[in-house]
Amino acid sequence: MNTRKLHDGKKDKNATEAEQGDQPNSNSGAESKLESKPSGRSRQKNSRRRSNRKPTKEAWDVSQFDVPALDGKLRFHDLNLRDELMHAIYDLEYQYCSPIQAKILPHTLKGLDAIGKAQTGTGKTAAYLITIIEDLLRHPIEEERYHGDPRALIIAPTRELVMQIAEDAKALCKYANLHVVALFGGMEYHKQHKQMQSQFVDIVVATPGRLIDFMTRKDLYLDVVEALVLDEADRMLDMGFMPQVKRIVRALPTTEFRQTQLFSATFTQDILNLASRWTHDPVSIEIEPEQVATDTIQQIVYMVSNEEKFKVLLNLFRQPEVTRVIIFTNRRDQTQTLYDKIRKAGFNAGLLSGEISQQKRTRTLADFKSGKISILIATDVVGRGIHIADISHIINYNLPDEPDDYVHRIGRTGRAGATGIAITLACEFESFQIPAIEKLLGHKLKCVLPPEELLK
Repeated sequence: MNTRKLHDGKKDKNATEAEQGDQPNSNSGAESKLESKPSGRSRQKNSRRRSNRKPTKEAWDVSQFDVPALDGKLRFHDLNLRDELMHAIYDLEYQYCSPIQAKILPHTLKGLDAIGKAQTGTGKTAAYLITIIEDLLRHPIEEERYHGDPRALIIAPTRELVMQIAEDAKALCKYANLHVVALFGGMEYHKQHKQMQSQFVDIVVATPGRLIDFMTRKDLYLDVVEALVLDEADRMLDMGFMPQVKRIVRALPTTEFRQTQLFSATFTQDILNLASRWTHDPVSIEIEPEQVATDTIQQIVYMVSNEEKFKVLLNLFRQPEVTRVIIFTNRRDQTQTLYDKIRKAGFNAGLLSGEISQQKRTRTLADFKSGKISILIATDVVGRGIHIADISHIINYNLPDEPDDYVHRIGRTGRAGATGIAITLACEFESFQIPAIEKLLGHKLKCVLPPEELLK
């Protein structure tokens, strides 16, 4: 276990445990894992099989990855990352850090805790994954290990987001010989358990509920976790997951024995209170919504009557530039109703909402990614986990109740430097919500009548 943080000016472990009322039991911290045998730690040896893995090496050199230096741009080359990680970054065609990556990586790669205020689509996922992977590569464990002891834990609020983070982590771990496991509800427990037991697990990405299931059944232990990420902490708070998250954090080593990164779209007082308890002297990075919403996304509000909405929507589908579109509604029943009407009108579409089974949601996302379907109707909670390239349009069929959700919705397009268009259909029942969105964005939205061809 890497205990380098003991030498970084952090507090004495015993003093920290006395101070942290939110973490009364840290399961003996990081050092004891290397100094004691698992017998007497209330776990079964038979279920904790050992495994030896030898790293594989690819004939690749970073000199093959040529990225010119540009003023005001931070290259991944400038971060002195391991070749295994740089090779994966090369495959993913990343060249320059996004604004949040450029601000946060120089700190987190030194082992510092961090709080990031950033919307989806800013590159924050890659930022914390690069930090974790680089740290695990630079500090390999040579001592005895056991199955079910992850070295890094990432907690996210929805199944779709967990699946996407795990997919991104596997891509970045392509040459790193690190094992990534995703734990979420809606899939058979034994299948995920089999993944946990097949080899050592290095990175676990999980929803709070399924993670607690594994903890309760003693199929997973968190007492040697070196890195913790809480992604979309504001959404977890809104969805009522904080009691579960607090229980999880209590099972972790205390703050001086782990690196913690917390990301949220907003810095409410509740989020700041949690950050003060769960991080140690963190750096604070803010990427404002307007930077996300205006740089690569053209935003248009069509002022329509409620009766005109569906006609305009269908005519938008017929426009040649609308190649792949996500439509957002506010509620499950609205999503289902709109899906039925679109299908009846002859368009092939997919539906994503909380009441759809995980298996069907996974299949729908796969069809959308492959191009088998080009129209997706989603609710906000499910939609925040969608990270798919080349989405040409986002359509707000209903204006969101919360301004933050507007930014999250339109962030599905215009990703990774690409451009996109966000169209909002504002009727007489919802247009009063526009000023709150404009206040959050810091600028006026373009509100116009739809062109004649969309009203035919």
